[in-house]
Amino acid sequence: MNVDSYKDGVLPFAAMVMLEVGNVGMATLGKAAMTSGLSNFTFVVYYNALGTFILFLYYIFQRYRSRGPPLTFSLLFKFFLLGLLGICLEQICAVTGIKYSSPTLAVAMGNLIPGFTFFLAVIFRMEKLALRSTVSQAKIIGTIVSISGAFIVTFYKGPPVLKVSSSLKSSLQLPLPQMSNWVLGGLLLTITCLSSATWNIVRAAIVKDYPEKMTLVFFSCFFGTIQCAVVSLFVERNLSAWSLQPSIRLFAVIYGGIHGSVIRNTVLVWCLYKKGPVYVALFKPLGTAIAVVMAIIFLGETPHLGSLIGAIVIAFGFYTVMWGQAKEKVMVADNVHSLESSTQKTPLLQNT
Repeated sequence: MNVDSYKDGVLPFAAMVMLEVGNVGMATLGKAAMTSGLSNFTFVVYYNALGTFILFLYYIFQRYRSRGPPLTFSLLFKFFLLGLLGICLEQICAVTGIKYSSPTLAVAMGNLIPGFTFFLAVIFRMEKLALRSTVSQAKIIGTIVSISGAFIVTFYKGPPVLKVSSSLKSSLQLPLPQMSNWVLGGLLLTITCLSSATWNIVRAAIVKDYPEKMTLVFFSCFFGTIQCAVVSLFVERNLSAWSLQPSIRLFAVIYGGIHGSVIRNTVLVWCLYKKGPVYVALFKPLGTAIAVVMAIIFLGETPHLGSLIGAIVIAFGFYTVMWGQAKEKVMVADNVHSLESSTQKTPLLQNT
């Protein structure tokens, strides 16, 4: 295997697998920390504050090397809106949803994001909907199927499909959530996916005006941390919920800050550059399988039939939407190639 094929094939694959493992690890540690008494609101504040500090150091270094486009009040307001959607609303709902359900459900529900993004893009007229087009039909069907799978994992838990032996159960084994809490967690995770899809739409519009992606990430994280802190101070009055003891709380915060704000963004930007968005998106359902294994080993969870069926249905809908997007890109590339070919041939026709 030569160096180029290793860089273009093996490294992106390994990086995306490790990224999914890291994402599930973050959700699993967060669940364990919240079970030990750490408030879901303060957890979001702490790890975003750490991530903002790390990003601030990078932002200073970047501004020192290159001035970049100027920051206007209008642009800062857009960053504020991104922080509200992508940090405050999305992450508070996500962490609270994990608290009331499980990391496995959170990872499975994350596959709803492409379908919701397509749905919102049609509403805001950022994407045309042609009902007779195979591409549009695939996206519509995939979105409907994904949402159906979300209903299954939220409202139908079903019997256990695997009995976990006592030797596999960890000391961090968590109490099973009640059905009412499970449904609430599923609804909060659905709001998380909708908020994330909205954030994708808004971010895509802002990046066209301001291409400095890391500056955008820093300021949205900065404003989002402030917003989360205000909400947490208003909601969480119990001082013990702000404590970072026992050590599992501190470890979860450090891991969340480093992985969530630095490693995840770096790997995603690099893999998007090397392989494109479709390749990156294909690894999302892999996170569901990783989440099931980690939840059994580290949290002592028992997988249930409803979660298994719902995850499979969501993954099918996810891949259907991804197929539609991939097919659309191929069609656009073919049209551009055909247009370039006809343009090159036109002078010859005119000369004859």
